[in-house]
Amino acid sequence: MDSSAGGGGSANSRGRMQRAAASVAVWTLLSRATGMARVLVIGAVLGPTYLANVFQAGYTLPNYVFTIFAGPMVAMVVVPSVVRASADAGTAGARDVLGRVSGRLLTIAGVCAAALALLSPVLGWSLVLGVPGPDRDRAWLLAAVLIMFVAPQIVLYTIISLAVAAQQSSGRFALAAGAPTFESIATIAMVLIVGRVFGTGLDVGDSPLAMVVWLGVGSTAAVAVHTGLQLYGAARVGLLVAPRWGLHRSPVAQDCVRRMTRSTPVAAAPAATDYLLAVIAATVPGGVLVIQLASQLFYALSYVAGRAVSMAALPRLARAAADADWPGFAAAWRQCLYYATLAALPPLCLLLAFAGPTADLLSNGQLHQQALVDELTACLLIAAIGQLVSGLHDLGRRALFARLDDRGPRRASILGFAAGTVIAVATVFLTSDPKLTLVMLMISILVGEVVSAATVINRLRRHIRPEHLVDPRHGVPALLATLAMLPAIAAGYWLLQHLAPDRLTTLAVLTATGTVAVALFAAAILLGRRRGSLG
Repeated sequence: MDSSAGGGGSANSRGRMQRAAASVAVWTLLSRATGMARVLVIGAVLGPTYLANVFQAGYTLPNYVFTIFAGPMVAMVVVPSVVRASADAGTAGARDVLGRVSGRLLTIAGVCAAALALLSPVLGWSLVLGVPGPDRDRAWLLAAVLIMFVAPQIVLYTIISLAVAAQQSSGRFALAAGAPTFESIATIAMVLIVGRVFGTGLDVGDSPLAMVVWLGVGSTAAVAVHTGLQLYGAARVGLLVAPRWGLHRSPVAQDCVRRMTRSTPVAAAPAATDYLLAVIAATVPGGVLVIQLASQLFYALSYVAGRAVSMAALPRLARAAADADWPGFAAAWRQCLYYATLAALPPLCLLLAFAGPTADLLSNGQLHQQALVDELTACLLIAAIGQLVSGLHDLGRRALFARLDDRGPRRASILGFAAGTVIAVATVFLTSDPKLTLVMLMISILVGEVVSAATVINRLRRHIRPEHLVDPRHGVPALLATLAMLPAIAAGYWLLQHLAPDRLTTLAVLTATGTVAVALFAAAILLGRRRGSLG
């Protein structure tokens, strides 16, 4: 069957999905850019210090905890359930399902927030293992206090995820993808104020307790701003609902929570990986910041590229699955796979070519040290490949969730976590070199994504049979479009090698090169489409 055949592959559906993916990509680019700026400001103000490690690892703990019991599962599981409830019982049915799921998740979130606060001394201790002996007790106190003040963010992140699911199930993506921008801006403002009041480059032995209290309260207030915007987005689509209890009264909501519970490893594996990497990276001064910068860019590119497509594709795939339109589902998958791959190719090529200059630009203030730039360069080379793999993994598991298959994503997450953990733990015993340690940690992320992506795509192939998993006609235009970028990339590389430019000129060259390369890539795709090479 032709890739455009079937309800899942109609021209109107493809057009809506393309526009939604573009909207997600643009707003996600903005939110991820400000998220990157947030990490850069933290690095510039706090410097490559153990205090920076404590703050960067400590204030992200609530997000880790939230990810463990819900995280991305809220959108991946709730959106198909709300789409089906809306098709069967209209807006009232969708509101009932969303409200009852909210009641259960917010109860869990409240318990987890209280537990995080109570366990702050234990968790704080785990974050300061790499701090030298004389300052370790002080670092432990600062970490414990910080965790207590950020613990309420677990509840806020749960509310955010439910509001995002409400918007996505209604085909609204812009505000859901763009609202994190304001959280990052608020956090940046808070860190700059703290740096102005208390000073910059302070380590744990010189930092007053009030400084950490400011950081904790300010970062929680920033998440509250984000929460308010997402609630407004849910209200706009008519799905701002109060939590409801009595989950047993709604079989759809019960099934949704049951699948979310079974899918806990899908959410918990990346959170556990991030925490493990933070603990190991904390043994290197400034190591957590380097890993955070590299992983921020890793996931920023992934969300702008492949994940943007997968988020936009989920409602479409869910509708095809709800209608049992399996040829349409397969056609939609092939088209989404093509778009996700296309979106990931420009950042892959650009970052491979310009990892060094990018790392130099990202290393500002107290972080602008050659050793840290070299470490970040090596990590960015790995991130270039990882963002492509991560996008394919995310698209594959969302396609499985659209079919109400939670076993495949769960197995993929467990296998990926196991593979990555083996490499990360081995790093502790195999090397004490700071650069090699951080590179091995990034490799552990990449290996985990490769294993997970292979697992979900293999399972999806069994679901799609006898339909084709891949349309071979898509390979030629993708290759030609990639080749079209190479002259611009080569010109930019030559300029940076021969001009020895300052940082501002380097930024201008990279911006111009990226713009021209992406324009050439898009032009090649459009030309191929006009010639009918895409079918």
